Amino acid sequence: MGPTIGPGKTRIGWIGTGVMGASMCGRLIDAGYAATVYNRTAAKAGPLVAKGAKAAGSPAEVAAASDVVFSIVGHPSDVREVILGESGVLSAAAPGTILVDMTTSEPSLAVEIAEAAKARGVHSLDAPVSGGDVGAREGRLSIMIGGDEAVAESLRPLFQAMGKTIVRQGGPGAGQHTKMVNQTLIASNMVGVCEALLYAHEAGLDPETVLQSVGPGAAGSWSLGNLAPRMIAGDYEPGFLVEHFLKDMGIALAESRRMGLAMPGLALAEQLYRAVAAQGKGRKGTQALILALADLSRVDWTPGVEPSPR
Repeated sequence: MGPTIGPGKTRIGWIGTGVMGASMCGRLIDAGYAATVYNRTAAKAGPLVAKGAKAAGSPAEVAAASDVVFSIVGHPSDVREVILGESGVLSAAAPGTILVDMTTSEPSLAVEIAEAAKARGVHSLDAPVSGGDVGAREGRLSIMIGGDEAVAESLRPLFQAMGKTIVRQGGPGAGQHTKMVNQTLIASNMVGVCEALLYAHEAGLDPETVLQSVGPGAAGSWSLGNLAPRMIAGDYEPGFLVEHFLKDMGIALAESRRMGLAMPGLALAEQLYRAVAAQGKGRKGTQALILALADLSRVDWTPGVEPSPR
């Protein structure tokens, strides 16, 4: 059985306080859990420190002060550094500590971490999430878990502070594989959302009015409901970075090749997002895809601008 978890008796560690991590850790602090936090750029942990968290100087320092250590960083190389590195979590985690990596990362790395953790008497789960910055702020994330069932179940009070859909998918790596399914679904859907808005614009329709008609019907999706309004408003600030989505699609394509799967829709979406990055928008949100697609047809996608003469 896993440990008993609760405010006042469980010490939380958090590594990675970016767009998602800051909100997720903040919800745990609000739920009454004492937290020790680390971010490579220390200033980004400031708002959590202001909420009562203690700042640490390394992932190892976080581990030494925590019963459960969460990480949500950028790339698999970052995951490897903060967990398996010289000053990583496993260099200082006491036996019985639980490590939960919520980064979208490689399934094979999740398995490697689980094996390294087990050798030290540490429990490890991979638990990537979906729901974007809005879901993180509101505690409505979908959490996809790989690892030991009893350990995963013991952390349910923590997961429930961050998410609404909490499902263990299987052993180590299963959470990451499930997230690849999620990202594959989103990738092609984002192409459709952007193409549909461009069509509406060039047909002389009001995109906001169009959304009122198509959003509640069979065409509705999370991306249409949450990101299309940002596109219409010209808001490309990141809820989820283009460069991180490119990383995710790269992992999914590599896994599909390993399994012998043809994934032409995912491959096309990945190439279109590479165009977004080539246009200097890799640090913008994934909704910036509409700018690259507009450029293909020389459409001026600017709020309030009349459609191009055809």
